[in-house]
Amino acid sequence: MKPATTSQPDIYARVTNKILADLEKGHLTWRKPWNSQQMAGQVMRPLRWNNIPYSGINTLVLWGTAAEKGYQLPHWMTFNQAIELKANVRKGEKGEQVVYADKIVRDEETPDGETNFRQIPFLKTYTVFNAAQIEGLPASYYAVPETIMPDNAPQRIQTLEDFFAQTKADIYTGTKAAYHPLTDRIQMPPLESFESAVAYYGTLAHELTHWTKHPSRLNRDLGRKQYGDEGYAKEELVAELGACFLAADLGFEPIPEQEHSAYIQSWLQVLQNDKRFIFSAASHAQKAVEYIHTLPVP
Repeated sequence: MKPATTSQPDIYARVTNKILADLEKGHLTWRKPWNSQQMAGQVMRPLRWNNIPYSGINTLVLWGTAAEKGYQLPHWMTFNQAIELKANVRKGEKGEQVVYADKIVRDEETPDGETNFRQIPFLKTYTVFNAAQIEGLPASYYAVPETIMPDNAPQRIQTLEDFFAQTKADIYTGTKAAYHPLTDRIQMPPLESFESAVAYYGTLAHELTHWTKHPSRLNRDLGRKQYGDEGYAKEELVAELGACFLAADLGFEPIPEQEHSAYIQSWLQVLQNDKRFIFSAASHAQKAVEYIHTLPVP
């Protein structure tokens, strides 16, 4: 897809000015553009070998591992449980640790000679493997759950699908929107969990801007050390401005919506409301989007 006929510097200046105007209003609220409850209905709960769902933190741990590794099968089991099913974990496969909560009971003698029983909670860990890592299970364990699409699910826009595909970025479906620098992969929630296709592509544009910071691309390092610090805030500003610029270029959001400004405002607060930094962030974002437009590189 070719950029809009208006020159890119003009588009980027217009978007930046719109963001600044919205920021002047103050007290904006930003929210995720996808519905976690809707997504939970599409991403199946992880199951034990006996079809009992995992709960609590184990659900999040196994969801995250499945998303990272690309597992589409819901069942998880220990090495010995696989053997009991006359199957075996493939050589070299690494499992995921989950936790089991239990209690031990201790009897304690009080100063007056009576005995009290005290329950002491504890956690123990054990390792499980996804069915995709195991050979020889009954066929039912390899059945991929059918995804039920809601009647009003957003529809993919082929021109935008083609544009993002030509970047050759490694994009996979998971439970959150994130760019993972160590694996150089972009995770995106399912399209049907978003309120609209525009919201999906706007979020993807944000993560793709993060993707440009990799050392093999623009090698952008704004000093991030940990989540929420100043370097993190600066990179988030760059990514959100990049999303706005790219959306304007591709014509699916010519003028950024207020939630973009509110998200940017939340990170400017980390930078002590230094609105001057937005111009530096806009420069980084422009370089990122211009790089994306050069793809694919032979």
